[in-house]
Amino acid sequence: MNCHIIIPARLASTRLPRKMLLSETGKPLIQHVWEGACASRLASEVWIATDDEEIFQTVERLGGKCVMTSREITCGTDRIAVVAKDLPEVDLLVNVQGDEPEILGETIDTLIQRMADCPDAVMGTLATPIREKRLLDDPACVKVVLNQNRQALYFSRSCIPFPRGEWRDEWLEAEPPIFYQHVGIYAYRRDFLLKISDLPRTPLERMESLEQLRVLENGYAIEVGVIPRAGVGIDTPADYQEFVRRYRLKYSL
Repeated sequence: MNCHIIIPARLASTRLPRKMLLSETGKPLIQHVWEGACASRLASEVWIATDDEEIFQTVERLGGKCVMTSREITCGTDRIAVVAKDLPEVDLLVNVQGDEPEILGETIDTLIQRMADCPDAVMGTLATPIREKRLLDDPACVKVVLNQNRQALYFSRSCIPFPRGEWRDEWLEAEPPIFYQHVGIYAYRRDFLLKISDLPRTPLERMESLEQLRVLENGYAIEVGVIPRAGVGIDTPADYQEFVRRYRLKYSL
């Protein structure tokens, strides 16, 4: 199976301007993501898809492969679909978010292996158990509920499943887990990616601002691999400063 990792990277960000190029660790944020993706054992290539010349030049200096795409594209799925049109030899494309600097190669490989084990699956993603109640109430933490075959039933920024009645702390320790956080990494069969990117945005996708709901609303299944823990995405200045703190502590900088 020929698999490419594509990292969509935009410079414009309302909550954290120019976050892809922030470099308080000594490396731009996009380099951290690229290095994590390059640690995958199952992917044959790692490319970055951007709409900004400055990011393009940064990636080129790193020795990475970068593709320029239109600034009119607003969603990561549509951005990698543009790249996929020129890759007819690729079977599987993995979308790794450009703001996940602690992504691990083994995390990516869990998803790739899930798709290899489910040859009829058109799309897959990952989830990790939620063990803290504060995350259930945080709209920035996207939740997912699974069926018994570990396919996604729904994604939401709200708490799902909703615990009716008095709260019980033991729900957070249940095995198998009751609550799952969605990990924003996706794998697509190439033909399916080109098909779904051509479909218009759907009502639930617009309501929740979650592009994966377009897939469910059109009747397709999303396979979900479960990992024990996930890194923290960088959305705000506080997120970035906390990442810098962890990085310096890890490497004693």
